Amino acid sequence: MRLLALDSSGLVASAAIVEEENLLAEYTMNMKKTHSETLLPMIDALFRLTGLDLSGIDAIAVSSGPGSFTGLRIGSATAKGLGMALNIPLISVPTLEGMACHFTEDDRLICPLMDARRKQVYTGIYSFHEGKLSVVAEGCACPVEELVEKVNALGREIIFLGDGVQIYRETMEQLLTVPHIYAPLHLNRQRAAAVGYRAFALYREGKTETAADHVPVYLRKSQAERELEARGGKLSADNIRRAH
Repeated sequence: MRLLALDSSGLVASAAIVEEENLLAEYTMNMKKTHSETLLPMIDALFRLTGLDLSGIDAIAVSSGPGSFTGLRIGSATAKGLGMALNIPLISVPTLEGMACHFTEDDRLICPLMDARRKQVYTGIYSFHEGKLSVVAEGCACPVEELVEKVNALGREIIFLGDGVQIYRETMEQLLTVPHIYAPLHLNRQRAAAVGYRAFALYREGKTETAADHVPVYLRKSQAERELEARGGKLSADNIRRAH
């Protein structure tokens, strides 16, 4: 089975072609360019340089959120468009679970940390046993102080990764009481290969969907939606689409 895996949930844009035990190609960028500029050209480059064809893809794995509202919409729209054109299923991979898959052979807890703005982070806590992912704390948006309280209560050594680390590391260092490390540079951001890795496990569990059914998971309302509600606007379907 061969997947095209996509992640545009944060600052990083990443695309990969993966088989269950083989990473065929990966293209990752962490530059200040919009994903609408980069994602499709990256996908095109992957297939052009490998000589592979989109018709050989069996499913599309896409990082489904949480993350940047704009980034998630771009990744979702790209996956849906390709899925519909190729008539293949999508595998929706929670962003934080994909990031946790950087450390599948580690017995420490794993905590992805994405900057959610407004002094909050998107985060969850995970562990692996014999290669199987377990959710220790469900993904959520919360202040970093609340996260550290959860981590300290667990009393286990933990690995932190994600763009939130750089922003909140000083605060975390003041509050953490458990042994902890920070992921090295090659493992501290989203990667499409990790999304693909997680997607195979979800596929075996029967967790696929049609391209038409796929929607991103935001975890909280966008700023535009909050402003609309504050003005007393009614959140009709049309308003929600405009808010995003």
